[in-house]
Amino acid sequence: MEFVERKIIFHGSHFTDFYLEQTTKMKKEEIKNAKSFDELLDIKYGKVGTSIRDEYETKANYFVISEMLKEARMDAHLTQEQLADKIGTKKSYISRLENGKVDIQLSTLFKIFETGLGRKIQLTIL
Repeated sequence: MEFVERKIIFHGSHFTDFYLEQTTKMKKEEIKNAKSFDELLDIKYGKVGTSIRDEYETKANYFVISEMLKEARMDAHLTQEQLADKIGTKKSYISRLENGKVDIQLSTLFKIFETGLGRKIQLTIL
């Protein structure tokens, strides 16, 4: 009985490997034939509104905010430590924000840009 179970698992694993290989080939072909960036996103992360696509969109937005923060800080000729001192936080927090390692609260975002960097934030809700 034990031998049969292992054999089934082996065949199941073999089938899974084959299926993944074929799926990967199909995805590569779809990617090659994609006509727009949105089509590429649909292939890679699913259609808008799916949980995987929503997670991607959230991470992409965090990345954009972290890059904007880093760029604005550098434009202001401030180090992470100087910015942190201006808003009453630690350099490590600014670093984690700029590297997308921590979520940011809206109030903190306003404080960093308006108090720390002398910039204005305008939000658009779609």
